[in-house]
Amino acid sequence: MIASELKIEASSLYNHIESKQAILKEMLLEMAEKFIEGMQEVENSNANPIEKLEMLVGLHVKLTLQFPDQISLITGEWVHLEEPALRQYIHLRNGYELSFKTIIADGMKLGMIEKIDIEMALFSILSSLHWLYSWSGRHRELKAEALEKEIKQCLLYGLKKR
Repeated sequence: MIASELKIEASSLYNHIESKQAILKEMLLEMAEKFIEGMQEVENSNANPIEKLEMLVGLHVKLTLQFPDQISLITGEWVHLEEPALRQYIHLRNGYELSFKTIIADGMKLGMIEKIDIEMALFSILSSLHWLYSWSGRHRELKAEALEKEIKQCLLYGLKKR
């Protein structure tokens, strides 16, 4: 697919890249860095925990719509990374998740978020956001702003009418 997109023969592709592993490493680490940069912006903001979570949902929507193919790798292809890239990816992912959990915990401490299992909250939110690439690919008619609003409602505010 890459070769045809570049309008070259598949066998010529390896004149330009080292290996499939190099492509996987480049794509996954690039996305991980984009998420880390986004998290740093969120953490450095003066926003409250709910606003920070909203910003993170926005980050996921933006990156998913901009880079759906790379995002699709996050759900399972990362396990095929070889060392030391695997260790580097896991380190970045774990740091991102820890920051996410800290924001949730801060919201609980401030009474802005219900006292819930932080691991379950993180798993629920990130699982939904990781699979957004699959859903959004079949619903291209929905604009980014509307998609972000709907996801925030479902994941952060709940479905129950108040």
